Amino acid sequence: MASIKVLLADDHALMRHGLRLIIDSQEDMEVIGEASDGLEALELAEELRPDIILMDIAMPRCDGLEATRRIQHRLPGVEIIVLTIHEEAESLLEALWSGARGFLLKKARADELIAALRGVLRGEAHLSPLMTGKLVDEFVKLTKISSSLPVIENPLTPREKEVLREIARGADNKQIAALLSISVNTVKKHVSSILTKLGVQDRRQAAERASRLGLVDGRR
Repeated sequence: MASIKVLLADDHALMRHGLRLIIDSQEDMEVIGEASDGLEALELAEELRPDIILMDIAMPRCDGLEATRRIQHRLPGVEIIVLTIHEEAESLLEALWSGARGFLLKKARADELIAALRGVLRGEAHLSPLMTGKLVDEFVKLTKISSSLPVIENPLTPREKEVLREIARGADNKQIAALLSISVNTVKKHVSSILTKLGVQDRRQAAERASRLGLVDGRR
């Protein structure tokens, strides 16, 4: 029986149909509902409690970004991947600020879609390779603008540092939860925050970045 419940939110029925075919072809995934606008996505999310939502940005009544903000406020345990045809860095940044954990272009391949779903549910962030490059360019611009400002110290909280230290040691979410006496869902949230703050896509990159920046050491 499928264990990963997915909600689709897109105002184009043909797009939803294609996504459903791809997702339902996976033995451990199932589309449990479809919404044609942001308000319907919010209503179905509260009713069906999906594990993850694929959310289009441009929809009537309530766009995907506003729907993402509302769902994250009411249902923080639901993960969201934004789907869009737009390739601007501004759209990516706004999606991340709204609470999305992934940003996927509609021209992405089916295997990238499935990888994004699985990665986000493991607590990883997902950006398409094209958008990763655009995000780096945007950060370079911001760095140049703020080069005269004081250097900001490590933004990770003490708890995030503990989680990152265990990630660097190869621990998975369940192991980290047991070690720190917190829930797996809390670990996932910390992992997502860490990846966002470090500007990386997965746990391996986070461990490498942390090591280079001296954010973790060998002490528990």
